[in-house]
Amino acid sequence: MLDAALIKECADPSLKPAIVEQFVAAAGSTDPLAVTVKSGGRLILVPKAKSADEAMTIVREHAGKAVVRVGLTQLPAGLGVKDAADVRPDLVDGCENLRKGTSMFAKVLRIVAKWYGNPKSEDVFPQIFEDAVYAWKTGEFEGVSVFQAQDPGDEAATPSREHPRQSDTSGDNSSDDTSPENPQENSSVGSAEMRIDLSRIGGK
Repeated sequence: MLDAALIKECADPSLKPAIVEQFVAAAGSTDPLAVTVKSGGRLILVPKAKSADEAMTIVREHAGKAVVRVGLTQLPAGLGVKDAADVRPDLVDGCENLRKGTSMFAKVLRIVAKWYGNPKSEDVFPQIFEDAVYAWKTGEFEGVSVFQAQDPGDEAATPSREHPRQSDTSGDNSSDDTSPENPQENSSVGSAEMRIDLSRIGGK
């Protein structure tokens, strides 16, 4: 079990501590130096790292050639890095790994929740969580590479497509999204047209 102080200090604040614990228990490791290497779906046996330097040596040896997962959250190593030598050693720092891993997992949760239509019922969350963990382990969800995918962000938390009226009052972001369109619609359909007509009548 993760230390509560570590979760409070390092985990993504958008995730409840209980969710962080469940995530690490389901997809992570209790060892901050843990390195897992897979190639072609097969697990490659690597020596157990006894120090951060040893862990990073293993990571750099396999990054770019195989799927390498590191640390408490089994964070994918080498994402967006062209040279294995550029992989940062903070991957094996417990706090930093937890910070990056939970932040990325929160994004994966939002991606999955959006696919489900962002349901508000807590009864659906276990299924969303299970699918998010599976997506974390495989790197994909419904054909989308979740680690490279764009974060749906606030959109995932706002049912803007299914329930536009609710989203209008749910927050500032949704109102900002609709504000450029509504005045134009109102001006072409409502009061502005009436003003034009009135001025023409007045001119005659």
